[in-house]
Amino acid sequence: MFFYILGTTSPTSHMKPLVIGVAGGSGSGKTSVTNKILEQLDASRVLIIQHDSYYRDLSTYGGATPGEINFDHPDSLETSLLVEHIGTLRKGQRVEVPMYNFATHRRMAETQSKAPHDIIIIDGILLFVDEALRELLDIRIYVDTDADERLIRRIKRDILERGRSLESVMHQYLDTVKPMHLQFVEPSKHWADVIIPRGAENAVAIDMVVTKINALLNR
Repeated sequence: MFFYILGTTSPTSHMKPLVIGVAGGSGSGKTSVTNKILEQLDASRVLIIQHDSYYRDLSTYGGATPGEINFDHPDSLETSLLVEHIGTLRKGQRVEVPMYNFATHRRMAETQSKAPHDIIIIDGILLFVDEALRELLDIRIYVDTDADERLIRRIKRDILERGRSLESVMHQYLDTVKPMHLQFVEPSKHWADVIIPRGAENAVAIDMVVTKINALLNR
């Protein structure tokens, strides 16, 4: 089976803009799936927002070091600000999205100004955990990828893109990433409308998601 449709959201909730959430474990290929969807849409109509941009600044932890912080727990993200921003975009107003530096674990002084678009795609591992955020999503997609493959991708990403050591990546994976995945991320799959196994290589599922997006927009 190529993909699973688990349910649908309210037919009254998908006016403009259409808000789509792409969730899944760390390294599952969420961004790749998002990019594949984007390839089949008019990119000028789509705004991409990363949930990771809303990580809390290191200064908010009362002097704790990065090694003492669980960055895979829902509380590490300022999801309430993301919820506020989605509401603002739905009103047709611009928002200032934070910029987070993963090397320093701090938010940058600069922000990214984002204007409303017909389609908003949000990417993040914990999108379906917060009820307020979950209820704003018109389509909920969960990318389901084997744990070993997710770990390999995470190691490559954190070493090459975020300046981490192999030891620190493995320590974090065993201490927080895997436990938080089992406690929060995997159970949140229950809230998905569509589950896509194998990620971006599942062209059939992605084509069907794009068809549904176009149908909702045309409606």
